[in-house]
Amino acid sequence: MPIPEDVTGEEIDKDVRQELQSLPKTLADDVAKNLVMVARLIDEDPEGAYAYSKVALRLASRVAAVREAGGFAAYANQKYSEALAEFRAARRMTGNADLWPVMADCERGLGRPEKALDMAGAPEVHKLDKAGQVEMRLVAAGARRDMGQLDAAIVTLQSPELASNSMQPWTARLRYAYADALLAAGREPEAREWFAKAVEADRDGSTDASDRLAELDGVEFMDALAEDEDEGERGDAAEEEKD
Repeated sequence: MPIPEDVTGEEIDKDVRQELQSLPKTLADDVAKNLVMVARLIDEDPEGAYAYSKVALRLASRVAAVREAGGFAAYANQKYSEALAEFRAARRMTGNADLWPVMADCERGLGRPEKALDMAGAPEVHKLDKAGQVEMRLVAAGARRDMGQLDAAIVTLQSPELASNSMQPWTARLRYAYADALLAAGREPEAREWFAKAVEADRDGSTDASDRLAELDGVEFMDALAEDEDEGERGDAAEEEKD
């Protein structure tokens, strides 16, 4: 896989760089560059990120950070079985519980929401930081919805983090999930309120809460390009009538 000239490998997190020090320097540099490409592409071009992750795995499959990157790349491509295997391998290497929520979400992706709920009640959850615990709550609520348990999903999301006015990295997603569950349960006025709160917290546009709120308010957005084309067609028709 080609590596752009502006990628040096130095862009990776210092902890990952430290992990790679167990490799010969040239190999470590090659792996680092492929990991940079995974991170760079995973949102916009998940297939490309996956291809770079496979190169990194071929070069250094015994490095936990490489297995973790491979897991996230597979996850982004909905290859949940492969992602779960990579996450499990990374966790065995580190003993870290940080990947527990995304592993549970892989179980959801594989059609096993009951397994995801079992994981939500496991001791590993207590080892997670606040962000990880919120993520686990989101996964558990999703599993409840997978099983058709809308009311239980709503209750699962009701938490001190949801009620807090403090803006955290997870706030917008938590409020959005709660609003979406309320809407699915037919509680539209409450859903609208929480979509508005999600918009308030979503400073980087990580959700489409503003679109969902506008939809509930009956606001329709016209495609600017399509509108220009329509104007052009009407203008052409008018010219033809004059002729």
